Amino acid sequence: MFAGGHFDSIASADGATDVARENIVGFSATTGAVVPFAPDVNGYVWAIEAKGKALYIGGSFTQVNGVSRPGLAKVNATTGQLIEGFAPSFRNGTITEIRMARGRLIVGGTYSGRLKAFDPKTGANTGYIALPVEGSVAGNAGATDVYRFAVSPSNRRLVAIGDFTSVGGAERWRAVMLNLGKNRAKVNAWSYQPLKRSCSASSVPNYLKDVDFSPDGSYFVLVATGFVPQVGRVGTDVCDAAARFDVGVPAPTAPAWINYTGGDTLHSVAVTGAAVYVQGHQRWLDNPEGQDSAGAGAVERPGIGALDPDTGAALGWNPGKSRAVGGKDMLVTASGLWVGSDGEYFGGELRPRIAFAPLP
Repeated sequence: MFAGGHFDSIASADGATDVARENIVGFSATTGAVVPFAPDVNGYVWAIEAKGKALYIGGSFTQVNGVSRPGLAKVNATTGQLIEGFAPSFRNGTITEIRMARGRLIVGGTYSGRLKAFDPKTGANTGYIALPVEGSVAGNAGATDVYRFAVSPSNRRLVAIGDFTSVGGAERWRAVMLNLGKNRAKVNAWSYQPLKRSCSASSVPNYLKDVDFSPDGSYFVLVATGFVPQVGRVGTDVCDAAARFDVGVPAPTAPAWINYTGGDTLHSVAVTGAAVYVQGHQRWLDNPEGQDSAGAGAVERPGIGALDPDTGAALGWNPGKSRAVGGKDMLVTASGLWVGSDGEYFGGELRPRIAFAPLP
């Protein structure tokens, strides 16, 4: 298992010693033992994609093992050595998402282009995604970017979120779906007009935080910050909420379902056949009437929770975790759910930063 972020050491499996590691670490998924893999990365690592014996890493770094690699690099997954044949040409910006699809390495971030497909061997731009990502949702939203994206299990669709108002010349505020064809990507007809609106917190205009597809690719789920919807918009506006959208509905007037926290941010989502897992610094779920409070029907789900994929209602699973700012990544494997966060406790046990919830 590999984990990235912003750190300079990681505890040994028994917690007795600290092992020096700069912003990326490898460890045994069964014992937690830290492995020798130790590339020298001089900045944050926000995205990791494994392929064969290599890891692609993205972030806000400028060098890997002393070699210039602004934001994107390829390293040997065993030794941590830089694979120098992979050398993307861009020279600035932050990478926040990486996925392999259709034989290409798709990369999102703030760099020039914001969403492109690179040759996984050389790092050259393949031209597969030639869709300008433009505009900003508000003057205080920061740089135009593609913050996160998810690729369907079939590798035929991609949903991206970020600070933008158009993609490939088509008006798309905050979220866009692409069709991933054999030779190039195109903008899909899917569009959700309420995403043009702001949530109650004007200080966080770029409010979508994560997206994930269902295992069958028939729907995806968005999670968000933004505080509560403006008056009269509960049920349509995705503000401090998780919302399901069905791929087969190109112009929905509302999500298939939406679950509100009542004013607390959701940072990450992971979808399985049995549940939609959501993580953030929320106190409650099932809370459409709450405004920084527990409204009628609210259920306590501190830091993490699970939703019914069909109805969106909170499931009974409630381990509880340290809320802190809130975890920004989760990973589903055949064995269970990996949870990365800035919290110290999970399920009442000390599990700082990384926790694992095995399947029953």
